[in-house]
Amino acid sequence: MINTIKYAEQTIAPSKIICIGRNYVEHIKELGNDIPDDMVVFIKPNSSLTETLQSQHQEPLHYEGELCFLYQQGRFTAVAFGLDLTKRQLQSNLKQKGLPWERAKAFVGSALFSDFVPFDNLEQLSLSLTINEQLIQQGGVSLMMYKPHDILIELQTFLPLQDGDIVMTGTPKGVGKVMPGACFTGCIFEQDKELVCAQWTAS
Repeated sequence: MINTIKYAEQTIAPSKIICIGRNYVEHIKELGNDIPDDMVVFIKPNSSLTETLQSQHQEPLHYEGELCFLYQQGRFTAVAFGLDLTKRQLQSNLKQKGLPWERAKAFVGSALFSDFVPFDNLEQLSLSLTINEQLIQQGGVSLMMYKPHDILIELQTFLPLQDGDIVMTGTPKGVGKVMPGACFTGCIFEQDKELVCAQWTAS
């Protein structure tokens, strides 16, 4: 089965989701990681897309709220709020052994998105994540180490992007465990204007 996302009344099937890790300094600090010398990139397959927020997949899952962009015709045409779900314990074990993260990041059901919507000024985009009506994560392009334009240029040096692909640009500080029954609300803003919101209840 091919999974899809929604944009402008269209149904789009991304071939892949390209994820940028360690792109916010405060998030790097909260996990005790080193600031990388180069952009950290990993990929989630189409099978990772879901509309259901899980709290468990072989182990408890952690959430990471992100600004996410739809790639079309050589540029980013739309933005969405996304959740990158992570097996944090497994990821920690893999990092200690110097192994890739995909087992902790690319599993079925590890990527959720709001609808994608157009934007005018990429530099003014930001996100918020509330859990049970409490603000948990907040950040945006101004806090990124690698801005979306720089990310796209770098990706195109080694990775062919296809129309419909999604780029997740990293998460600000405030990540944590997904608790069963918790209500997540993720929103994207352009300056002070709300562009899109989505809500999920964790199972």
